[in-house]
Amino acid sequence: MRAEVLKGHLDALLLAALERGPQHGYAIMEALRAGSEGRFDLPTGTVYPALHRLERAGLIRGRWAVVGGRRRRSYELTATGLRALGTERALWREFAATVSSMLEPGTRRPGQWAATSP
Repeated sequence: MRAEVLKGHLDALLLAALERGPQHGYAIMEALRAGSEGRFDLPTGTVYPALHRLERAGLIRGRWAVVGGRRRRSYELTATGLRALGTERALWREFAATVSSMLEPGTRRPGQWAATSP
C-alpha cells in the first residue's frame, strides 16, 4: 500500500494498536502489520517519531523496562488517548462512508446530502 494513503491516519492506527494494552514499539509495528495482513509494513523511522508525538500530546504514556536484559520502552493509552481514539473512529466512519458513496455506485442512501444536491 502506498505510504501517502496512511497520511492523516497513522496516529489513529497507533492508538488502535495500543487499545489492547501496553506494547513496545516493535510489537506495535507487528500489530499493524498483522492487523493489515502485511499491508502496513511501516519503518521504524515512521512509527517512533509518531509515538513520540503522541506521547508529547498526552495521548500515550511511555515507560522504560528491562526485558531479557534489554532496555526497551513500552507505550500505553492514556484516558485522553482512549477518548481521542473514539473520536478518530467516528471521523473515520463518516469519511469512509462519504468516500464510498462517491466511489461505489449505489451506496448513497436516499436523501443523503439532499440539502446540497442540485
